[in-house]
Amino acid sequence: MVRIEFLGPIQKASIELEASSLRDVADQLHHDKEVREWLETAAVAVNDTLVASLDTPLKDGDKVSLLPPVCGG
Repeated sequence: MVRIEFLGPIQKASIELEASSLRDVADQLHHDKEVREWLETAAVAVNDTLVASLDTPLKDGDKVSLLPPVCGG
């Protein structure tokens, strides 16, 4: 199981999923209406390290964070 945490304005509690790659996570989250809109724009971190590839492998106990873009000034 990997832990998925949603940061900032996503406003969703963390969940745990069975996944062997970020592609598995994205496929499962695509079915969640609350999260789907963020999948295209959010940065993703695995164990607090930013990653860009959906082919990033995951192992049991990993933490995946969705970091939506923010505006600042």
